[in-house]
Amino acid sequence: MDKKKLGLIINPVAGLGGSVGLKGSDGLVEEALSRGAVPQSEARTGMALKELLPMKESITVYTASGIMGGDLALRMGFSCVLMEMQSPCTSAEDTRRLSRWLQEEGMDLILFAGGDGTARDICAAALDTAVFLGIPAGVKIHSPVYARSAATAGRLAALYLQGQVHSVVENEVLDIDEEQYRRENIHTKLYGYLPVPGEPDYTQCRKCGSGTEEADAMAAIAEYVADIMRKDTYYIIGAGTTTRAVMRELELENTLIGVDLVYNFEVVSNDIYGRQILDHIGDNPAKLIVTVTGGQGFLFGRGNQQLTPEVLRRIGRENILILATKEKILRLRGQPLLVDTGDSELDQYLSGYHHVVCGYNETIVCKVSPG
Repeated sequence: MDKKKLGLIINPVAGLGGSVGLKGSDGLVEEALSRGAVPQSEARTGMALKELLPMKESITVYTASGIMGGDLALRMGFSCVLMEMQSPCTSAEDTRRLSRWLQEEGMDLILFAGGDGTARDICAAALDTAVFLGIPAGVKIHSPVYARSAATAGRLAALYLQGQVHSVVENEVLDIDEEQYRRENIHTKLYGYLPVPGEPDYTQCRKCGSGTEEADAMAAIAEYVADIMRKDTYYIIGAGTTTRAVMRELELENTLIGVDLVYNFEVVSNDIYGRQILDHIGDNPAKLIVTVTGGQGFLFGRGNQQLTPEVLRRIGRENILILATKEKILRLRGQPLLVDTGDSELDQYLSGYHHVVCGYNETIVCKVSPG
């Protein structure tokens, strides 16, 4: 039986800036590394490829030598055909060049790990001859060409290669300007479409913002949260418009797409991340206030990587307060809320049923599941 040809592209710096508060990695790799960022895209790709190990004898992985795929695939025992890289340092052009080569070689499926910028590069090099699937490894992942998690990408890839998923759909490639994003100006632009396996239970939805009609609901949520906040407790305020309403209710400066720390109703630090959060809160009582990513349903893993696994473990499941308007929950159409921290044990720990504040002294119970 002929082996399936699986293309693999890893953007080794995707998501590098997320955990250290840079909200992306475009042009900021050195800054991210200087803040202590640890590359995650290879590890996430490994989670996806792990799902393919039971069928590895029937797969040949086509990828680049080195950190764009070859090192990982060979280490995991896959049979590989490698395109030699000119330099150990990679660029967007390397992504496009590898993508074109894979399409010319006739892949059955191309897996790529990165964020929206990586998807843009893949889309720019698309020759309309392949099916793609994204492994989420970036910070801002708006594009529905990505699976809900790395492991989910691997499971969907296995189903597709085994012929258990027959349909292919054209999904959007979306991105925002990172410079404007860091200034809290969020403008999403459509860059094209990529064909992906047509199994919506495995791929994420596109991100959508809160409507102006939800302002009253967010104000009621914010008033309630402000009323139940207590002295001598640290409050970590996550990103989003609903959490911004809480900061406005408290008349405090807010970072819309960052994480803020509040103690005794005063800002301790704006735009804080990871190790900084842990250093501030120490062993003191602390709670985390987060909202849901509109349209996608993510609590963690999309745009709030400042809340690292270490932070989430320190806070504890019982000290997480989830906020969302009823409209935002209804738009999910019964989908559970999702967590994709990159740590499967932590995702399981955070899963289960949670109360979600949706009005003044009003909650609904929602299921939380691993992405």
